[in-house]
Amino acid sequence: MADDAIALDGFLDEETVPGDLHGSTARFRLTVSPTDERTDEMILPCSVDDPALAHAVIHDLVPGDKLRVIGHLRLPHTPDEPIWLVVTALTVLETAPLLSDPAAVATAVIERYGPYVCWFDADTPEVEVFTETGDWVGTAPEPNALGELLEAFEHRQAAGGE
Repeated sequence: MADDAIALDGFLDEETVPGDLHGSTARFRLTVSPTDERTDEMILPCSVDDPALAHAVIHDLVPGDKLRVIGHLRLPHTPDEPIWLVVTALTVLETAPLLSDPAAVATAVIERYGPYVCWFDADTPEVEVFTETGDWVGTAPEPNALGELLEAFEHRQAAGGE
């Protein structure tokens, strides 16, 4: 690993895709959130040029996996070029939770908000919230009430209570 390589932790944003017809390269997007502030969150395009690593990325990763990637940041030379990370090493830190009801996937979405995971179900306005470690936070009566729920939870945690 060269001295200018960087390491980032983040979550696989969506399905990975082959970078070429043979699957010897891969591309994916990593959601990186170095702090708990949503404004610090970014989605970083990543590419993999090593065929063995590309195969693992395409076939073994699922959206929501927490990853540590090491690679080299490619900055744009012109305004119409993208910024991306050329990944040279990858470690799965946590696998995404499996959903027990496959039918629910079509009507529900899991979203991350810093250290929180929110379950939005299209059949109800309520939003179930957990910490990234799986601890129950609570249920917001509607998406607009998420901020109040998270603030109340953080105040309870700061006070040392449940």
